[in-house]
Formats: sequence, C-alpha cells, structure tokens
Amino acid sequence: MTSPPICHPSFLVISTLRLGDALLTTPLIHSLRINYPHSRLDVLVLKGVKGIFEGNPDIDHIIEVPHRASMAQRWKEWKQLWHCYTYALSPVSSDRARWYAFIAATIRIGFVNPHTTWLSRRLLSFALPFEDSDTHTILHNLRLLEPLGAIKHVRVIPPTAQWILPETLQSNLIVIHPFPKFSYKSWPMNQWINLIHEIKKQHPCVIALTGGNSPDELAFVTAVADQTHSINLSGQLSLAQTTDLIRHACLFIGPDTGVTHLAAATGTPTIALFGPTNPVTWGPWPENHNQPTNPWIKSGTQHLGNVTLVQGPGPCVPCQSEGCAKNITSRSQCLDDITVSTLLSLIPSPPCSPVHPNPPPLAVHQN
Repeated sequence: MTSPPICHPSFLVISTLRLGDALLTTPLIHSLRINYPHSRLDVLVLKGVKGIFEGNPDIDHIIEVPHRASMAQRWKEWKQLWHCYTYALSPVSSDRARWYAFIAATIRIGFVNPHTTWLSRRLLSFALPFEDSDTHTILHNLRLLEPLGAIKHVRVIPPTAQWILPETLQSNLIVIHPFPKFSYKSWPMNQWINLIHEIKKQHPCVIALTGGNSPDELAFVTAVADQTHSINLSGQLSLAQTTDLIRHACLFIGPDTGVTHLAAATGTPTIALFGPTNPVTWGPWPENHNQPTNPWIKSGTQHLGNVTLVQGPGPCVPCQSEGCAKNITSRSQCLDDITVSTLLSLIPSPPCSPVHPNPPPLAVHQN
C-alpha cells in the first residue's frame, strides 16, 4: 500500500516597512525555516527592500509590491496571491499588512494596536497586542510563532553577494558609514572628519566610507572622503556587497541606521552612535547574543558581544522623538555632544589585530 504524500504547510512573511525593519524579521524567517525545513517560505516586501534578503538561504521566493498602484494593478496582484499559503505572518501592525495576510493565507497571525479597527482585527485569525517600548523588535516579531508552538531562534541573517573584495580592501580595513537617512540620527560632518584624522594618526589602516546613492548622501560622504583621503564607496555597492565589505573589516562605525544593524549581524566589531532612539527596541543585535532577552537597557554607553552602543548624554535620552525639534530634519543635541575622544577611547588598539573570525556559512535547505 502506497503511503499518502506528506503535506507541508506554506508560509508568507509580510514585511511592508523599511530596510532595517525587514532585516529584523530574519530571525522570524530563520525560526520558521528551522521548525519547518521542507515547507515553502516566501516573503512579501515593498519595492526597493528586496536587497536586504539577497543570498538568504531560508527564503524560497521574494514578492515585491509597489508602494502605490492603480486599482487594476492591485486586483491583479491580489488574484495572484489569493489563498496561496497556509499561514501568513505579519510583524507590521498596519491595515495594508493585515489585508495582504487575509488575501494570501488561510490562517493569519499578526499584531493589532489600540487604534486598529474592529474590521481590521477580523482580518486576522490570531491577533496579538503590539508592544513597542520595552521589548526588542526581534523578540517582538518572534511572538508571532507562539500560536504555532514553534521554537524561537534569534539569529539575524544579513545579506551576502559573495563579493570578492579588491586587494586594497582585504587587510587592515575599517568601514565607516557616516550618513543616516534622517538628520535627527546624524553626527556632525566635522566630527566624522576629525575622528577619521585621529584614527589614521593612531592606527595604520585603510578606511572605506559607505553610503547610498541619494544626492544628499553622496555629497556628504564625498565631502568627508575628500577631506580625509578615505576610500569613497558611496553609491557603488549593493546592500549585500556592503555587508560583504563589513564582514571582512576589523571595525565598523556608524549611526542609528540599517547598515549598522547589518554590521552587528556580521560579527564585525561595531560601534553604533545612538541619540533619541530607544536602544531597548532598536539597538543593533550582537551576532553572538543567542538569548531571547533584550540586549540593551534604555540609557548609557553599553557593550555586548561585538557591539558597543554609544549613547549621547542628557537626562532626556532617549526621548524617542524625531530630534530636538521633533521632526526628521532637526538636529539631536545628544548626538552632537558625543565627542571624538569618546569614540577613540572605545576603539581597541590596534583595531585590526586580531581580525575577527567569520561565522560559518549557513546551510541551504532542501525542499
């Protein structure tokens, strides 16, 4: 008698937010892969975010959807998704994410907040309360596994392009990412310039600057590179190539931005500059922090594993506002007050000896 075929559940993880938020869903995706190694596991993201998952062996397929589309385009998109999956999991508490979950899967697991309407709640099979102040985002996302009874794993999986670095970047490399997306997370340009000059005085090293291709970012990074004679890679690398670069560095320094989260996940010693953002929720997850506990407390310079988190001074820190003027274009005094000498004191001497060991490669799952 022939045995009946084994039916494995299929999963869709919905992450309709920015790059950093998408990266912090990788422990959820990794947990699903470990718990359900033979199941189909896809991810739905907004256009422009796909690169954060490049080379991720846990994912079968990435679905990109546009931020905005005509009703005809949306209808075609929804028809293609209609009940394709057993489960849809959404760490995003939004009507759009819940609607995608309802369309795509028979069983929907997601978060709701006090502003979620009754109708939007009804789109979910399991509605969990959203809590975003005392729990790290990774641990919060992993709560979506509880209705499944699945085991949680907290490893962040950064992208990789398997990029072979030029010979000039293969030794004594320090990577600095000086420009965040928003002004209220930025450190002054003159401070970056002074820091790099001091590092070069004290340590024989190669300094490479990374950044995106927006005009403001290119101009900022180019100005820093020109005044410090550093290698300017802004706008030249994909996210995965940037991660490969950082993985081969002996030190990374950056602000509160997605690339700093990538650096922490590679195992490279990372110095992260934090201002008004709550590190309990958004601090970079150290590569070897394998415990389901918050890595960080709310205030103070802290060190755990390969990450040193430097927080600006002041009794209001972290205020969790968008800068002192409470808008994304404002400055944050607590960041401006972080001194070059503070950062220099946190850099090991010499910074590039010994070079950190690279983590073992992930095994590709077999369907």
